[in-house]
Amino acid sequence: MFTALFPADCRICAAPLVRISRLPVCDDCLDRIVPFDGAACSTCGEAIPQTYAFADEAGEPRCTLCRRMEPPFARAAAYGSYDGGLRELIHLLKYERVKPAANVLGRMLAEVIIELQPSIEQRNVIAVPVPLHARKLKQRGFNQAELIARAALKLVPGATQLELAPTLLDRARETSSQIGLTRRQRRENLRGAFIVREPERIVGKEVLLIDDVLTTGTTASECARILRRAGAVEVWVATVARTMKVQRTFALPGKLATESPRALAAAKG
Repeated sequence: MFTALFPADCRICAAPLVRISRLPVCDDCLDRIVPFDGAACSTCGEAIPQTYAFADEAGEPRCTLCRRMEPPFARAAAYGSYDGGLRELIHLLKYERVKPAANVLGRMLAEVIIELQPSIEQRNVIAVPVPLHARKLKQRGFNQAELIARAALKLVPGATQLELAPTLLDRARETSSQIGLTRRQRRENLRGAFIVREPERIVGKEVLLIDDVLTTGTTASECARILRRAGAVEVWVATVARTMKVQRTFALPGKLATESPRALAAAKG
């Protein structure tokens, strides 16, 4: 009766919603959001076409960039690829302020944290969401990384050993958009943007850095660099989504086509 009197549509596929929920997304769209299951770099999480996968000393696959330049974090892991329904769900939270989306995204992040736990040596770990600048925080009203982190830590076994510290890392300088910048320009854009407010809390400890999306990894790398300079012994990165940048060119009859590893697999299937 409620849905008949107050009809609503899914904010992703526009299908009529037949179930009352605080999250305006249908079950079919949520079911289509699945973990990334392709080959990925064991350090940064970037997708690796199987043909170009190189193993490190432990036999784990690593991308060319991580083999050439060791990142300041130990490992970055994400639940899924930043596209399709997962991208739309994150946008609902960030740009349309649909806060119930944080609970669903938190469940996904919890799986990532559980995956990272065996690699983390210390029992007591500081969980730090990537901060927003004060002006953007006031404009949006919340930090999406913190909301997702809070939802995730409720679902992680042994989460009492994960201390959430949302104010430990601060974005002291507002930065311009990273869109269209080269990797070097992105690093320069973020240089000096983050500071650690309470370094004594992380001296000699491992830190779990949390964000909604990892795109180029520049923000995560800068945060990890600052945290390690302040005394953290290791930094781990957990995100809900990751932009899979690697593309592979393959031959089709009479032409060349460039696709992502997932699209390539689908084409071969």
